[in-house]
Amino acid sequence: MPAPGDSGGGVEEPPPTTVSSRDRAPSDPDAPLLAALRAGDEEAFATLVTRYHASLKRVARMYVSTDAVAEEVVQETWLAVLDGLDRFEGRSSLKTWLFHILANKAKTRGVRERRIVPFASLGPGDEEEPSVPPDRFQGAGDAFPGHWATPPRPWEDPERRLASLEARERLREAIGALPEVQQAVLTLRDVEGLPSDEVSELLDITPGNQRVILHRARARVRAELERYFEEDPA
Repeated sequence: MPAPGDSGGGVEEPPPTTVSSRDRAPSDPDAPLLAALRAGDEEAFATLVTRYHASLKRVARMYVSTDAVAEEVVQETWLAVLDGLDRFEGRSSLKTWLFHILANKAKTRGVRERRIVPFASLGPGDEEEPSVPPDRFQGAGDAFPGHWATPPRPWEDPERRLASLEARERLREAIGALPEVQQAVLTLRDVEGLPSDEVSELLDITPGNQRVILHRARARVRAELERYFEEDPA
């Protein structure tokens, strides 16, 4: 097991952000689990695994070559969590701590596989690609240049359709089809709810790049959902 602070994925906490741990605690949904986890409560640990295992594996898969290796990285992460709980001081949320451990271990494994490419070197991706296709807007010779050529249709009963298993599967597919860096940022920001500064730190990208990447990822996913909602629901 790597020692705390080891670059190979130890359990050192990330540096504190501008928000103090005291201010963060009430908004941390995992805070009630912490005392039980430290007391060795297996049910609390099972709850934490159920809550985050799939997301940790998605992030790990961005660094390593196979699902099997990603699963190994996540298992190593859980072992490190158990080993380091007594040293967790709450300077970050428990979720952020989990993802920092995972990212460190996945990066180390990716280097070992000679697969890893720093996210910062990938840039926003598709820099020349507009977020919305230009043909959705009126051209210079039209009556209202720059306005919608055909406005987006209102989504019919979006709450009901988004709640369906089909819609959730379509959403998962849309996220899975994103370029790696967009998938990483969207997963951490919109699926896991991590703040932008923590995501930038985890992925070693600038805040500006993170915003551009997130915007493009959201635009792609929205376009896929738009196609889904325009289908005949019958």
